Amino acid sequence: MADQGRESYRIADLAQSQRPRERLEKLGPGALSDAELLAILIRVGVPGENAVELGQRLLIKLDGLSGIHRAAFEDVCQQKGIGPAKAAQIKAAIELGRRMVRNDAEQPPAIHSPKDAADLVMYQMSALEQEELHVIILDTRNHVLKIDPVYKGSLDSSQVRISELFKTAIKRNAKSIIVVHNHPSGVPRSM
Repeated sequence: MADQGRESYRIADLAQSQRPRERLEKLGPGALSDAELLAILIRVGVPGENAVELGQRLLIKLDGLSGIHRAAFEDVCQQKGIGPAKAAQIKAAIELGRRMVRNDAEQPPAIHSPKDAADLVMYQMSALEQEELHVIILDTRNHVLKIDPVYKGSLDSSQVRISELFKTAIKRNAKSIIVVHNHPSGVPRSM
């Protein structure tokens, strides 16, 4: 039992209706906050901080779920209460989510609009810390044959030779390409 006047650091000390796993079972995962979902992966807190609070601190320190996604494995491990095992579970869950967003491996995704192209690469490219230029290579039905990372630039620029954009597309006998790049600064225009 928790001392009076001191917040509990064990999930078991929370009312059953407030426990993340029980809430997920009853209400579904969409009803849980990011911190509660992380708490289910983390499982236990540290003295003075339950797993939900630990998840919330992790979100704050690493700038949200996308920050956790971008963070190096070692950086996640260094957070108080998160060691290699918990960091591995969190990173694995994020990777599973990324893979689920992709279409079935048997049926390659098709690109029919700029939004389709953005949806395909946004998750992965949002985690990059430097500008990168990728080429989405398409067949005659606009199915993705390959996403080719062509160039890794600096923090705020990316330059590439034109011939490099087409090299893989020509080898794959592609019908068309889409050139995509990220903005690590978050500002999608030049200054």
